[in-house]
Amino acid sequence: MTASGVRVRIAPSPTGEPHVGTAYIALFNYLFAKKHGGEFILRIEDTDATRSTPEFETKVLDALKWCGLEWKEGPDIGGPYGPYRQSDRKDMYQPYAQELLDKGHAFRCFCTPERLEQMRETQRAAGKQPKYDGLCLSLTAEEVTAKMTSGESSVIRMKIPTEGSCDFTDGVYGDVSIPWDSVDMQVLIKGDGMPTYHMANVIDDHLMKITHVARGEEWLASVPKHILLYRYFGWDQPVFMHLSLMRNADKSKLSKRKNPTSISYYSALGYIPEALMNFLGLFFIQIAEGEELLTMEELSEKFDPDNLSKAGAIFDIQKLDWLNGRWIREKLSEEDFRTRVLTWAMENDRLQAGLRLSQTRISKLGELPDLAGFLLKSDLGLQPADFAKIKSPPEEILEILNAVQPDLEKILEWNVETIEAELRAVADRMGKKLKVVVAPLFVAVSGSSRSLPLFDSMAILGRSVVRQRLKLASQAVAALVGSK
Repeated sequence: MTASGVRVRIAPSPTGEPHVGTAYIALFNYLFAKKHGGEFILRIEDTDATRSTPEFETKVLDALKWCGLEWKEGPDIGGPYGPYRQSDRKDMYQPYAQELLDKGHAFRCFCTPERLEQMRETQRAAGKQPKYDGLCLSLTAEEVTAKMTSGESSVIRMKIPTEGSCDFTDGVYGDVSIPWDSVDMQVLIKGDGMPTYHMANVIDDHLMKITHVARGEEWLASVPKHILLYRYFGWDQPVFMHLSLMRNADKSKLSKRKNPTSISYYSALGYIPEALMNFLGLFFIQIAEGEELLTMEELSEKFDPDNLSKAGAIFDIQKLDWLNGRWIREKLSEEDFRTRVLTWAMENDRLQAGLRLSQTRISKLGELPDLAGFLLKSDLGLQPADFAKIKSPPEEILEILNAVQPDLEKILEWNVETIEAELRAVADRMGKKLKVVVAPLFVAVSGSSRSLPLFDSMAILGRSVVRQRLKLASQAVAALVGSK
């Protein structure tokens, strides 16, 4: 432990592309630790076994390292309170679950998914908040034993007080009061034996001696469940701090459906990590106009966790562009700039793979920019006219683009083989030939109907860049459809 005793953590789930919101929360915790002479640790919360993958975990670690964040303990470097991956801690949670059962703070629930869904539909139809109705609370010990013996599937739920409220002080929101009757009887241990986020989160934070929990405001409503678990176990609870969500300029929640949110997207487009951290760090400090350009050390010096705003942090892409440009012009030497450019071009094997694919498709080197330049472009500048030469009518092109986008999100491991398999499946499902489906994708991804092989190009560009290009292509084609 440090002299201050302060220990904070970032605990991302490896279920998708690392989000800039993760970097935002991680930076706060990192600055908080530096400000108090404490320790910043990384824990991987992979209790969602169906969506968590090693590929996404690697992406999380790589993205946070790219951001310039360093942790004292984590799954990649170990530490005294490991393992730091929840799936590796699975056996640790069972004794705690049994303790709650023995003390009468939890109960086994045998309700089927069908019964629970019907229950929620009935509650919604009656205008009530959907939550567990407590059916299995009335089971006797003998009935529970009989069901367990017969092999019935069950989960473990926590008991919730029926009266009063959970009152606590949040580091950002101040005094908060949440009525117990609005809190659901949370599942703690799932049918497969894995803990839910809530159970694992509390136990891990206690065992890892976390003193301050800083996370997004979307978790504020979950605090009563967590506080209750601390009370049930007889543990001291950490200080809770809930940070305002990052939002779009229109105040809507920042989401990949509206704007690029993946850290990998900003890396691929040539943003430099210092600028992104500078941009995110400005949400946590008070500065005068003209003081915006700050290094991590300068952010740490000005960081004031006692003076945080509850207003939404607006993710202003124009301000990020402005800061990134200033960093490139004012903070990088000529040698630094050359190194950054080469490092960026080589990222994810982009340049090498592009050259490898281009070699058999050109007759002179001067053709390279037109053929493979799209791999390095931040914006293709797609226009409705770019899709006019495709044989399919605009309505069919738009149908294809809209069908492809959600299906590509289902791919767990992003590579040439999985992309091709998914697009062939889309073509089969739509009853179209593969060449009809890929024709508009060539234009959407490369800006041209003559380009490098589509599946390879998509693999090189990465999921986050492809996602954004397909979204912009849909907008362009929608304009073409609307003009008819």
